[in-house]
Amino acid sequence: MTPKAILFDCDGVLVDSEAAAFDLLTEDLARHGLHLTRAEMEQKFLGGTIGGLFTTARGLGANLPDDWVDDFYARLYARLGQGTALITGVAEVLDTLDAAGIRYAVGSNGSDQKMQITLGQHPAILARFKGHLYSGQTLGCPKPDPGLWLHAARALGVEPADCVVIDDSPTGCTGAARAGMRCLGLAEHDDGARLAATGAEVIHSLRDIPAKIGLGL
Repeated sequence: MTPKAILFDCDGVLVDSEAAAFDLLTEDLARHGLHLTRAEMEQKFLGGTIGGLFTTARGLGANLPDDWVDDFYARLYARLGQGTALITGVAEVLDTLDAAGIRYAVGSNGSDQKMQITLGQHPAILARFKGHLYSGQTLGCPKPDPGLWLHAARALGVEPADCVVIDDSPTGCTGAARAGMRCLGLAEHDDGARLAATGAEVIHSLRDIPAKIGLGL
């Protein structure tokens, strides 16, 4: 059945921001005594919040200072502000949704400021969300809490069962399952097994979305 609304994650789904974040994180954690591979970091941290990452990393032995979260955000925002590309297929998918009369919103564990920095580099795309950018941090219900997705659905006036979530992290996909929403797990760089384990249907490109939601493209 064709949904009435599509709810997009932001980082790694709309904007290609995760590589810069993980590069900076690799440098920081190593400097503070915690050496993890990219795969280990993705498994532990992808889809979470920086505050949660701080707690987890300290628990793993990183000697992070008390002001690390604010300092990391400042440096990350500066790096992202230097240029953050869109994920391939964003504009085409939004065109297809508009033509079908399907509404959409963003639900991110990133901050409102981060979304403005990354999506704000693409004003034509930012404008299409018409103010429907929702941060789990601001709302106090970061994924995997289903509250973020449920809030976005309510804001669009759509029932959870009529929504489809697009997310690239097990955290976000789990939140969708808890919200009673169908989820398409975006795995551009691997087989998507971790997303499938949450119950998500794996896709490998945003351009796979129309066919998956019954638009026949």
